[in-house]
Amino acid sequence: MKHATALTWMLVCGISLLMVFSVVESSGQGGKRTGGETGQVETPATADDSERGEKKPGRPTVEAMTKGLVAPVGMPIYRPPLRGAPVGRIAGGSRGIMDEYPTLLVVLSPDHTGLTTQEQPSLYWFLAEVMPHPIELTIIEEQAIYPILETRIPPPKQPGVQRIRLADYDVRLQPGVKYKWFVALVPDQDRRSKDILAWGEIERVEPTEKLQKDLAEMGRARSPHVYAGEGLWYDALAAVSDLIDTAPGDEIFRKQRASLLEQVGLPQIAKYDLEQAGFSGQ
Repeated sequence: MKHATALTWMLVCGISLLMVFSVVESSGQGGKRTGGETGQVETPATADDSERGEKKPGRPTVEAMTKGLVAPVGMPIYRPPLRGAPVGRIAGGSRGIMDEYPTLLVVLSPDHTGLTTQEQPSLYWFLAEVMPHPIELTIIEEQAIYPILETRIPPPKQPGVQRIRLADYDVRLQPGVKYKWFVALVPDQDRRSKDILAWGEIERVEPTEKLQKDLAEMGRARSPHVYAGEGLWYDALAAVSDLIDTAPGDEIFRKQRASLLEQVGLPQIAKYDLEQAGFSGQ
């Protein structure tokens, strides 16, 4: 009887040892270590572990591998404000002036009311070819009879993207008011029906606390992304244009501006702008 009991106990121990070795071998995949020393038993990973996003000790994380490296700057994404139906964007052109770029005069605005937080923002427009004609700028409040600004502006010395600083004309926009702004090429002063005209809309809004916080945290190089993400078209365009002025030879800033223009339906202007700067329009 004692021999039978001893034999049975030996069989049980042997089976137990086989089960332990089986667990150790099968847990080599999909498990996590219970300790850092070699030979310690691993336990299978649980669903809770994967939901918590736990990583195996000893494997470097993506953050650790890229720490200290400069991440590539992506393109700003313009998120239009939810403010009703588009109001349209009018561009002026003349057949035969340019075959590849048939639109001669374009204001760089979206097809809806673009927003700004600036009291005296910059306005951008595009001229495909320098011409010996006067150019007029007009800004008028929505529903108003008389413009707040009507003046001639210096003719560009070269084609491409042009800038108008409202501070140069002592013009200030009021918050919550929509304005139409017009750029007109005047071929014949006595026959204004021949004007080549382009116009867009702009509205000033108050900056939010989130915007101010994001700008402070992200820095100047990322300000186009911040403004674009908040639906502030004119501020995003001005921010990336300022970066271009600071570093004219930086291709990434040119491509960021081109990306913004493409997002509001101005791919030809984007292509022209890149090619004029000596970069690929692709």
